[in-house]
Amino acid sequence: MARTAIAARLDGYFKVAERGSTIPQEVRGGLVTFFAMAYIIVLNPLIIGGFSADQAAVDVEGGWLPNSQVAAVTALVGGLMTIAMGVVANVPFGLAAGLGINSFLAFTLVGELTWPEAMGLVVINGVLIVLLSVTGLRQRIFDAIPAELKSAIAVGVGLFIAFIGFVDSGFVRATGNASPPLQLGEGGSIVSLPTGVFLLGVVLMGILVARKVRGALLIGIVATTVIAIVLEAIFQVGPSLGTNPNAWNLNPPALPSALVSLPDLSLVGQVDPFGAFARIGPVAASMLVFTLFFLNFFDAMGSMTGLAKQAGIAAPDGTFPGLKRALIVEGVGAVAGGGASASSNTVFIDSAAGIGEGARTGLASVVTGVLFLAAMFLTPLTQIVPLEVAAATLVIVGALMMSQIREIDFSDFRVALPAFLTIVVMPLTYNIANGIGVGFIAWVLVHAVSGRARTISPLLWVVAGLFVVFFVRGPIEALLGL
Repeated sequence: MARTAIAARLDGYFKVAERGSTIPQEVRGGLVTFFAMAYIIVLNPLIIGGFSADQAAVDVEGGWLPNSQVAAVTALVGGLMTIAMGVVANVPFGLAAGLGINSFLAFTLVGELTWPEAMGLVVINGVLIVLLSVTGLRQRIFDAIPAELKSAIAVGVGLFIAFIGFVDSGFVRATGNASPPLQLGEGGSIVSLPTGVFLLGVVLMGILVARKVRGALLIGIVATTVIAIVLEAIFQVGPSLGTNPNAWNLNPPALPSALVSLPDLSLVGQVDPFGAFARIGPVAASMLVFTLFFLNFFDAMGSMTGLAKQAGIAAPDGTFPGLKRALIVEGVGAVAGGGASASSNTVFIDSAAGIGEGARTGLASVVTGVLFLAAMFLTPLTQIVPLEVAAATLVIVGALMMSQIREIDFSDFRVALPAFLTIVVMPLTYNIANGIGVGFIAWVLVHAVSGRARTISPLLWVVAGLFVVFFVRGPIEALLGL
């Protein structure tokens, strides 16, 4: 009786049955999303942290972030914000440290700032996003996007996450040459065991999804991981460490020697919101905030658009229940991530894996968030699933998201060109915000010069103009002497 009462409350609060789902289906979806996102607990510390000063991202004063501390706050903030997204907005979106922003912090900001100052700019960026979300301006911008562009964003996100999967698995690699810039595997051939495991995962999950097996992606992840553990035990491939292209990209699959480790949360609160303005001046600091803002604001908006459409909770115009609340929570994620030195937390497109498994409500996000919090103490367990297996999931989900392309009228070139540019620029520049920006600009220009200027929302004009500034910010900074 108690279980029935709890199930009824969960169903009523999260509207599980109303959205055509079940509690077991939401739990599976939450598990799959966690497995698809868990790599961030390992990868984020490698980008913004380090095991020693000589191989870490050292700031302008010689400071650096210890790997173990970054891993702890990455799991902490990701868990809390993902639970908040589920409880407050009731959508199956996982949040964690955004890869584009953490790279920008590690490779750009800390060359001029200390880590607390850089994280301070992340906090300011998050406060601005929250203010725009609370006032409704962020949703108005969302509403101003034409339905065809929203569908193009969803398709572009699908291609983007599939491309991420191909790159993370080693199936697609850089050649190091100007032309061609990319190649299949190593020297045009699949030669590594990890890439073979990735292909096996794609085939296995693809067959299960095609046969409409319940829990297809979760079954595929578990089965492929078990195979990967056995193969690693036999062949001892080991980690790549950035030098061996035939090894596992991040963590080799193996049963951990220890299960529990206490998290070190010393980085929480180590932030200086206004130090950057004193160190490099208000104009230069403002330009950095502007860049962070654009990366965060539109990357998350694109992810939400694609995920909501894939989950089947989006209206024809691309909006979905709880949109304003989701936008606010995502903005708070930037504030929390900066305040804990975990980098800005944003909606992860990897959540598409859980949605592909059937997640339709915030209950799945709660499951994912709880697992992230548990990962603070169970860090060794998060390293069992290799990145190559998660990559296979992303390719399958990317294929599923391509179905949105049917909603775009390619017979009208005023629609076709902006949609096409939105779709292809995302994977080709490895950035969702870039695809959105190019699509906005193309939509405004093509419609304006073809006699349909009146159909363009004033907000779309403004945002397109801001994207022009964003894309040419380098010359602007040079002109200002920054």
